[in-house]
This record gives sequence, structure tokens and C-alpha cells, in this order.
Amino acid sequence: MNSPQIIEANFIKSAQSLKDSLPESMSEVVFLGRSNVGKSSTLNTLTNRKNLAKSSATPGKTQLINFFETQYLYSEVRYPVRFVDLPGFGYAKVSKTLKEAWQGNLVDFIKERISIRLFIHLRDARHPDTVIDDAVKSYIKEFMRPDQKYLTVFTKIDKLNQKERSGLKKAFPDAITISNLNKKGQEKVHQEILNTIFGVEFGEQNDNPKQSNPL
Repeated sequence: MNSPQIIEANFIKSAQSLKDSLPESMSEVVFLGRSNVGKSSTLNTLTNRKNLAKSSATPGKTQLINFFETQYLYSEVRYPVRFVDLPGFGYAKVSKTLKEAWQGNLVDFIKERISIRLFIHLRDARHPDTVIDDAVKSYIKEFMRPDQKYLTVFTKIDKLNQKERSGLKKAFPDAITISNLNKKGQEKVHQEILNTIFGVEFGEQNDNPKQSNPL
């Protein structure tokens, strides 16, 4: 079976808040997670672009909402999707004033942005039970709309041994595990994106998936 691939990916704009964000003209996938979870690496791996998303040398320094427009190709059909990279959360060295404004802007964005269809919450597989990650998950699920979905994706799965991987899968059966080092698990993320936004259905023997009309 052929695999969904991103054939185009471009950085469009950075924004500070909902007010100066792009128009809601395209379905969006939001990537969120702690500052050192590997969001930039994940975006670069998913889009097959080395430097599309740039990581900061100092965790917590990248404080803007970054928009990327991508184009999927699957079974000869193109699917346009916008990726949104949110600032990492949970970094203590951000000043209190900036942190309050930053969090306020993010709350407005994730609660009021109509075009968001999928929240991808990246979590470090080595630290699966952090309080802040659990709190973010609970918070987002409080206001999610029926047309939105929340997905947990564990990064750095290559850092775990087999026993630890089995334990993680048992504790989080609905999560996807990925490794940006060896690119494992990426296809499952692509499938979730296309299924959630466009209704594309994937099966092991199905080369012509059922789908709704793109946008």
C-alpha cells in the first residue's frame, strides 16, 4: 500500500497571538509540548525537511506561534493542511510577566481558533507521567469541540528498552510512539491527520481508501 507523503511544506508566518494569526482558511493541526520534547525535530521529520522548523538553543526562547502550509499526496489525491507549532510550555526561566502574557495568548488561540481540527500533544517517552503534560491534556479536553481530536504522540521512543516500550503502550494504548532518529511511527501520525481532517480511511490491503472531499 502506498503511504501518505507531504510533497510541499513552507513556513508562512509567525504570530504573537490569535489577533495577528493567519485567516482561518485551512484546517489546522496544532503541535504542542514541553520545550525540550522535540517539536521542531518532529515537524522536520514529518515534512521531510531538515530546517523547516528551527529549534532554539535555549529551551523556552521560541515564543511565537509558527504557521506552516503543507500539501499531502495520497492515492493521487492532494490534501492541503496547515501545521501550527505552538511555543513550548513548562520552562521556568521565562520571566513571570512574559510567561503570563504568553500563556494567555496561547489559551486564546487554542480555545477560540475555529480552524483547529487536531491537537497533537508531544510527550517525552522517557518521562510519560509529568504533571504538566497531564494537566495540559485534561485542560484541552475540557473545551474540545466535537469536530476536534486530541492525539498523544510520544517522542524519543528509541531511548527506551523493549520492556519500557511495552509498559508505555499498556499505559497509553491510544498513543502513537515515534523516533525522529530512525523515523519510526511517522506514517501513523500522517494517517491520523488525514483521517481526522478528511475522513481518509486506511486499511492494510486498501490502496484506494475511502475519503471525503478535501476541504
